Amino acid sequence: MTGDIRETKECQLKDPMDLFHSGQVVKICAPMVRYSKLAFRTLVRKYSCDLCYTPMIVAADFVRSAKARDSEFTTNKGDHPLIVQFAAKEAQVLCDAARIVSPFADGIDLNCGCPQRWAISEGYGACLINKPELVKDMVRHVRSQIDNPKFSVSIKIRIHEDLQRTVDLCQKAEAAGVSWITVHGRSIEERHQPVHYDAIKIIKQSMSIPIVANGDIKTLKDAENVHHLTEADGVMVARGLLANPAMFAGYEETPFQCIQDWVDIALEHGTPFTCFHHHLMYMMERITSKQEKKVFNVLSSTSAVLDYLNDHYGV
Repeated sequence: MTGDIRETKECQLKDPMDLFHSGQVVKICAPMVRYSKLAFRTLVRKYSCDLCYTPMIVAADFVRSAKARDSEFTTNKGDHPLIVQFAAKEAQVLCDAARIVSPFADGIDLNCGCPQRWAISEGYGACLINKPELVKDMVRHVRSQIDNPKFSVSIKIRIHEDLQRTVDLCQKAEAAGVSWITVHGRSIEERHQPVHYDAIKIIKQSMSIPIVANGDIKTLKDAENVHHLTEADGVMVARGLLANPAMFAGYEETPFQCIQDWVDIALEHGTPFTCFHHHLMYMMERITSKQEKKVFNVLSSTSAVLDYLNDHYGV
């Protein structure tokens, strides 16, 4: 973490709220485990992504262990505006984590939406939507302990079956000083069911802070439709950007220039092979035949991947 971060001290941190006041829909890269790291954030920023999140980081580990800080959080001068997402269940631990990243990031986000069993059993993620007083307390603590008034504090949630409970949660968070709320339009139990965009719209109409819509946005057209359906101030995309990092720039599928950019950025950042390869597998999903996938997906070294891309695509 340290080498990259030292440079960042010289750069001007940004106010993410300026994006929400720009009059344009804010285009956001979601926090994705293993994937939304510095190299990938660098790539999507080249293609009209306005705001990026880190993968979710467990705040307690981050505060306790220098090793966790080094492996979980890397940034540089161009990596702004940047939101660091934390899993936390204690206000002071979240504050301590926020204080560590505040010189290098533009805000933090509290994960109240992760539906994975391990997260919920530890008291993290989506179980927090059932603890509005705790969420309120955590937001308020960070607000009072971080001196920089431009440092944002946001939350990412799922919805309740009874939507009034979600509206109440959001209003409590707003009263505590939350900057914006990202709403994944599914309940904890729902995985692949249709997203409840109508619910996001009701939440948006009940609040005076920005609301970001999340769930099943795969193309720029989808993003425009979801904005229209929900009136949300921003759209957050996960898998759609993995499949096509240039999607916010209006490309229907990953252009070859974007693949070339990923190769250049990943090599420059020293991206581990598995991550480098996985990103390419996602990016080439729609543009390769079944036979090509069979060959490409089992390649086992960076040089083999580079040779393949050169031979088949001139990349």
